[in-house]
Amino acid sequence: MKAYDIVIIGGGPAGLAAAVAARKSGVDSILILERDKELGGILNQCIHNGFGLHTFKEELTGPEYAARFIDQVKELQIEYKLHTMVMDISHDKVVTAMNREEGMFTIQAKAVILAMGCRERSRGALNIPGYRPAGIYSAGTAQRLVNREGFMPGREVVILGSGDIGLIMARRMTFEGAKVKVVAELMPYSGGLKRNIVQCLDDYDIPLKLSHTVVEIRGKERLTGITIAEVDSKGKPIPGTEEDYDCDTLLLSVGLIPENELSRGAGVEMSPITSGPVVNESLETNIEGVFACGNVLHVHDLVDFVSEEAGAAGKNAALYVQGLRTEAAGKEIRLNPIEGVRYTVPSTIRPDQMDDKLTVRFRVGGVYKNCYISVYFDDERVLHRKRPVVAPGEMEEIKLEKAKLLSYPDLKTITVKIEEA
Repeated sequence: MKAYDIVIIGGGPAGLAAAVAARKSGVDSILILERDKELGGILNQCIHNGFGLHTFKEELTGPEYAARFIDQVKELQIEYKLHTMVMDISHDKVVTAMNREEGMFTIQAKAVILAMGCRERSRGALNIPGYRPAGIYSAGTAQRLVNREGFMPGREVVILGSGDIGLIMARRMTFEGAKVKVVAELMPYSGGLKRNIVQCLDDYDIPLKLSHTVVEIRGKERLTGITIAEVDSKGKPIPGTEEDYDCDTLLLSVGLIPENELSRGAGVEMSPITSGPVVNESLETNIEGVFACGNVLHVHDLVDFVSEEAGAAGKNAALYVQGLRTEAAGKEIRLNPIEGVRYTVPSTIRPDQMDDKLTVRFRVGGVYKNCYISVYFDDERVLHRKRPVVAPGEMEEIKLEKAKLLSYPDLKTITVKIEEA
C-alpha cells in the first residue's frame, strides 16, 4: 500500500487550491485523485467571465481561472492521478481507488481533504408529471453540450429554476440563436446572484416568473411544450393560472447537492441543512484528520470563496500532518444559526485552534429588506450590521477575531440571526 501525507479527493477548484496551500505550508507528499480526464472540474465548461475578481483582482473565464491553479500545481510538482475513481474512504483514512492503469489500489493517508464538489438535482427529484421525452436537460448538462461538445440542445427553450447555472444558460442559449421563452421559479425569490439576473435575463428581455412551476410536459418522443402555473405559499399549483408554452427544450436549474456518498461511507457527520459535512474552525470533520472544503461542504456562489476556503483546509491539513496543531484542544464554542439564518460554516469553533481572524459563511432562508445581521456572544450583542437586502442566492459572511473570543473565557454559544430594522 502506498502512503501519502495528504490525499485530496477531487481536482476541481477546491482540490487544486487545497493542494497548493498544503504544499506552500511545507508538506511534500500530496496526491490529488480526479475522476475526470483533466484537472479543473466544472470550471472547464464555464466559459463565461466573472471569475477571479476577489482572488486575482481581474475578470477571468472559468477555464482561465482553473488554469492559474493548475499551473501552480504543476510548478510545485504536486502529484495527481486522472481518470481515477475513489470507491471508499475508511475511518482510519485508507483510500480505495481505481483506474485503468493500476486497477483497484489503496493508499494510506495521514490526512484526507474532501473536495468532490456538487451535482445537480435531477428531474426525478421534482415530481413533474408527463412522459420522458427527449429535450429535458439539467442546466449543467446543457452547458457542457454547448460549451464543450459543440451540440445545441434545442431552439425553443423554457428554463425551470433560477439558479446561477440556469440564468447563465438563458444568456448562452440566446447567444447561440435559441429563443428562451421564460424562466420559471418555484420560490418567491430567485436562487441566483443579482448580477446574473440583470446580465442574463433583464439585458435580453427574458421574463422571470417567480412562484411558478412546470405542471405538465407534452410530447412523447421529443418535447413539444410545457405548462407552467402559479403556486401558493405551500408550493401547490393554483388552478386557473396555467400558461402554455411551445418549446423543444426544458432546462432544469433546481439546486445543487454536495457530492457526499464517500463522506457518509467514511462515517462523517452530515448537516441536514447543507447536505455537507459538519466542520469546526479548521474545516475538520468529526473524523480527526479528514477535512472538507468547497461545494462538497456547502454550495458556494463564487469560486473565489471556494479557493479561499480550500486554502484554509489545505493549510490546516498541513499543520495536522506536521503535528503543529495543539492537541487536547480547549473549549468548543457552538454556532447557533436562528431567525432567518439557515446554517453556518463552521458549526463549532475552538478559539485556541483558530487563526487570528476566522470567516464564518452562511445563507439566509428568505429575502429580508432593511435588516440587520446580528451576532450574540451568549446573550450579549457584539455585531449589528445594517443591510439593505439579504437573499438566499447570495452567501453572507461575518469575521470573528481570536483575541475577542479569548476575552470571553466562559462563552458557550455564538448566535447569528437576522433582525428586522
